[in-house]
Amino acid sequence: MPIAVSQSSNHLLAALPQEAWARWQPKLEWVNLKLGQVLLESGGKMTHVYFPVTAIVSLLYVLENGSSAEIAMVGNEGVVGVSLFMGGQTTPSRAVVQSAGTCVRLSATKLMKEFNSSMPVLHLLLRYTQALITQMTQTAVCNRHHSLDQQLCRWLLLSLDRLAGNHLEMTQELIANMLGVRREGVTEAAGQLQKAGLIRYARGKIEVLERSGLEARTCECYGVVKKEYDRLLPDLIAI
Repeated sequence: MPIAVSQSSNHLLAALPQEAWARWQPKLEWVNLKLGQVLLESGGKMTHVYFPVTAIVSLLYVLENGSSAEIAMVGNEGVVGVSLFMGGQTTPSRAVVQSAGTCVRLSATKLMKEFNSSMPVLHLLLRYTQALITQMTQTAVCNRHHSLDQQLCRWLLLSLDRLAGNHLEMTQELIANMLGVRREGVTEAAGQLQKAGLIRYARGKIEVLERSGLEARTCECYGVVKKEYDRLLPDLIAI
């Protein structure tokens, strides 16, 4: 028997008006996501949108030569697939599971019906999209102007905001792909954070020991993104 979806499973779902939630709940499906799983491919037609619960999904821009870089991440604060209700049936980015876990999904057809018929749903999704665009813009600026050490701190903090604890399962190679840098650079930056007593890293597992130290060490980009999410989505549980 399928497990019923709780509205508190995802912060964006939790912000839905009760009448909208009553319509959505029977249509949502639980999905288990594996590390590295591709949910959406660049240029592919979207059949569902995904609301992460314990998983984190990275949105990657992939070049013709196969190299990639993360432009944003989505966790329990949001939804993967905003291109659908922004007017397109396809997405320009690849959505890859960064941290394994659970999510719930809703069919693209049902989401569009809600988006086009419910003003509160439309306003909520558009505010979320603006916050996501801010994250994308700030990521681009950060990758261009700030050190790898600062970028890694920002990336770790954003990930922590979307997880229940302070542990991440993440290889240095995967982090390098997310940040669009060489693995050796990530190894050096992670080593510096570990030496400073801020993280513990071993065999693809990262434990954050001192969050305040990461916040002091990162650039202003993390704070800009956090502030914009809080401003645009005050109804959501603080992320």
